[in-house]
Amino acid sequence: MEGLPKQYDPHQVEKKLYQEWEENNYFAPRGNGQSYTIPMPPPNITGELHMGHALNNTLQDILTRWRRMAGDRVLWLPGTDHASIATEARVAATLKEEGIEKKELGREEFLQRVWEWKYKYGGMITEQLRRLGSSCDWSRERFTMDEGLNRAVIEAFIRLYNKELIYRGDYIVNWCPYCETTLSDIEVEHEEKDGHLYHIRYPLADGSGELIIATTRPETMLGDTAVAVNPEDERYRGFVGKKIILPLLDREIPIISDSYVDPEFGTGALKITPGHDPNDFEVGRRHDLPRINAMDEKGIMTEAAGPYAGLDRYAARKKVLADLEEKGLLSRVEDYEHAVGHCYRCDQEIEPLVSKQWFVKMKPLARPAIQAVQEGDVCFVPERFDRIYLQWMEEIRDWCISRQLWWGHRIPVWYCQGCEKEIVAREEPADCPKCGSDELEQDPDVLDTWFSSALWPFSTLGWPENTQDLQSFFPADVLVTARDIIFFWVARMIFSSLEFMDQAPFDDVLIHGLILDTDGKKMSKSMGTGIDPLEVIDDHGADALRFALVNGFTLGNDNRFRHEKVEAGRNFTNKLWNAARFFLMNLGDFDPSGRQLNPQDLPSRWILSRMQTWTEVIDEHLKSYRFSDYAREIYEYIWNEFCDWYIEMAKPALQAEAKSPEKEETLTVLWHVLGGLLKMLHPIMPFVSEEIWKALPGGEGTIMYAPWPRPNKDLVDREAEEEMETLQSVIRSIRNIRQEMNIPPGRKVEAKFFLEGDQHELLKKGKDYLNRLAGISEYSLYTWEQERPEHAVSAVTRGIEVVLPLAGLMDLKEEFNRLEKKKEKLEQEMERVEKQLSNPGFVNNAPGHLVQKEKEKREAFKADYELLCKRYRQVKSALESGK
Repeated sequence: MEGLPKQYDPHQVEKKLYQEWEENNYFAPRGNGQSYTIPMPPPNITGELHMGHALNNTLQDILTRWRRMAGDRVLWLPGTDHASIATEARVAATLKEEGIEKKELGREEFLQRVWEWKYKYGGMITEQLRRLGSSCDWSRERFTMDEGLNRAVIEAFIRLYNKELIYRGDYIVNWCPYCETTLSDIEVEHEEKDGHLYHIRYPLADGSGELIIATTRPETMLGDTAVAVNPEDERYRGFVGKKIILPLLDREIPIISDSYVDPEFGTGALKITPGHDPNDFEVGRRHDLPRINAMDEKGIMTEAAGPYAGLDRYAARKKVLADLEEKGLLSRVEDYEHAVGHCYRCDQEIEPLVSKQWFVKMKPLARPAIQAVQEGDVCFVPERFDRIYLQWMEEIRDWCISRQLWWGHRIPVWYCQGCEKEIVAREEPADCPKCGSDELEQDPDVLDTWFSSALWPFSTLGWPENTQDLQSFFPADVLVTARDIIFFWVARMIFSSLEFMDQAPFDDVLIHGLILDTDGKKMSKSMGTGIDPLEVIDDHGADALRFALVNGFTLGNDNRFRHEKVEAGRNFTNKLWNAARFFLMNLGDFDPSGRQLNPQDLPSRWILSRMQTWTEVIDEHLKSYRFSDYAREIYEYIWNEFCDWYIEMAKPALQAEAKSPEKEETLTVLWHVLGGLLKMLHPIMPFVSEEIWKALPGGEGTIMYAPWPRPNKDLVDREAEEEMETLQSVIRSIRNIRQEMNIPPGRKVEAKFFLEGDQHELLKKGKDYLNRLAGISEYSLYTWEQERPEHAVSAVTRGIEVVLPLAGLMDLKEEFNRLEKKKEKLEQEMERVEKQLSNPGFVNNAPGHLVQKEKEKREAFKADYELLCKRYRQVKSALESGK
């Protein structure tokens, strides 16, 4: 049997194994078990792997590998998203660097360049996901603009159009002047900004006075078509119906009453600009007000802005304010913090504009999607996200699905130039069905990227065709996704699946938060706080990164990334590797085939019994999506129980004669337990578990399809567990005393045991373990009532008092001097920390984590000082008595 190299080399192992996995098509669904499906949230083709991707895909891979080993026919379906806005912007910027403008190329040539860019760079992130160890079925990889998905998008559009759930109309939309396209409500990110509230004098047309109007955007007043007051506001009842003069443009506009107006905002009189504010748009519809577009799609003032035409919106604001002040119409300016909408892609301020767009009617689609969550057909984990989803769905507005871009699914609508008929078709029509004209022009806009993503759970399986994959793998079992796309994506998949498949798209939705930097702030490449997961993989290996991301992770919450966790993952890998090497070095010609598990020695009975508990607990954690508990438990089982206890206790048996029953029995147990632990570890640390598995006797093939461990009640041995827990507790007590008393590791000590119960036989049976693992040279057993020696240190555990006489353990004078110096130093440290925490300047101004760190130090120092003083008194007493 070939052993393992002395050092684990993740770079060599990971590359070799992943290539082998792919070449053998191990990631494809196999067997006749029940289906288990996870649709991968498709990353953008412009994207690069970041910590959020790494966490998301690690969680999916854990579930995928676990269910595959459990015998399910698993499909983790990968793919990428065409990301209309981001991709078009990226390619346009590349062209600009070459001195080429997008519009100079024209639509067809530009799209050709985008496809070239996609073929060259679009697969970068999927290669990075391979580096992470993602075991998705790459043979089924989809792209949101591949031929099949394009057919699904057109089919969905036509079906919704035919049901009158898609319509075209003038409506106020969120517009990004930089990207030159509409944005849906959830593509607008609102940021609190320090701004100003400008109070402007609007003179009454009859010369009888004025109204003061407050606004944060004075440039939009050029599109005002009314001033509104609340009908319940007694201050303005006499003004309703009068005319007022729009400053700077001298245009008469009416004063109207509408309950939308908040009497508490500003002066209670509100400028109404239907062309540039969504709320004003609704007020304008109720009162039949004209709509004036004072600004165009690039954020430039139009002819309707009069003398301000041609100015950029920000330049227009400055000029308007200057002119108002010059004319004495600017009453006052106050500081004002308010939310400003920004494009989620380019971070520029958006402008509400009225334009002709395509919309999906949302109320009819939202109703069944609300019901699906209320009735438990779709379950959010954590459950609190139910409420967030339902609130948004209940308040949902119609979804603007048209985008003024070239890259994307082009809207399948043609307009007859002869009779203006609107033609919706799956393929380009030859002529108009109404007038016969062949002069047809297709709508230039493309669909919102999220329209195609909303179909992802079923379009990727062949819909609208009723394929075998669709029958086998829809609906999905679980979706793993980030909190920030519940509305962008999750909600839309739910109502789309209910509409087209008459079924919810998945059973469970696991929501995770962001990965923050070590200070608890959002990672940012531009701010220098981003951490590249590929660099972490290069330094420590993919398994260490995966373990670090899951260890301490809580679903639904943001989680800090800590390098110490990566180092812990790497150390864990090395610990397991060394344990496996030790086993293999002691194998000889051991053959496990046909061997029965019937051990007689206490450690082997104990480890097999404990394994049944591990198996049950690990499985339950995974079933309940408790990923962090799974990581913590498997770490504890392997590091503590298997490596630190069982292997240490098994060493004498392994050093026995070859073929002796003692050695053969121990090797059999080691082989069985190590194999089971590797299987349970595999979902989170696939590479090291596979590499060790292949080196084990009987470890042919891949661990990926080795059967998931099941508890065996016949191996449960509560008596062995009780006895081992007692021995472990005694050994730990002696180790703690040795550490507290600074006794060198190689120095043997005498121990006296005072027993409360009938445990004499256990301690006699455990003599060799006490000798090797606790450093005991000799020991004596006493009843509980017998007298204890003076000047001794002791500890009580599980009805046994462990007593170590001080005499002979150390040079008392030397130890007293050491403790005295340590006591003085600790007192100085305590004084320093107390002084620091008593300083208001530090407590109020230092970063929170530094203050917390000092508080933790103070508590640790206090605990250390208490123990130190106890030892100091013991040694001093022994020294003074001369013993």
